[in-house]
Amino acid sequence: QVQFVESGGGLVQPGGSLRLSCAASGFTFGSYVMSWYRQTPGKERELVATVTTAGSGTNYADSVKGRFTISRDNAKNTVYLQMNSLKPEDTAVYYCKRTYHGSDSWGQGTQVTVSS
Repeated sequence: QVQFVESGGGLVQPGGSLRLSCAASGFTFGSYVMSWYRQTPGKERELVATVTTAGSGTNYADSVKGRFTISRDNAKNTVYLQMNSLKPEDTAVYYCKRTYHGSDSWGQGTQVTVSS
């Protein structure tokens, strides 16, 4: 059974940092591109960052470019999102998922709240 377990969220002041983790299981982790998404109430889920299978290639939404860094550890089946210079508009529930043409269930996500 494919599972994604996100963690590391919390309440942080503007300008602060957080590091999110996502532990994946149920598939050959190193064979899949992995991504982080985020969602706020009433809005569609937004793609935030993507990392290639070996971790050498990354891509970011314009809104987070230069502030967020995605990485992965294939030995630990884990993908990370380092978030720096956080802004109130980064407040959302963050999810990870693999790029897969079938259907995977979303994990529970991790809440990030940026507020003073």
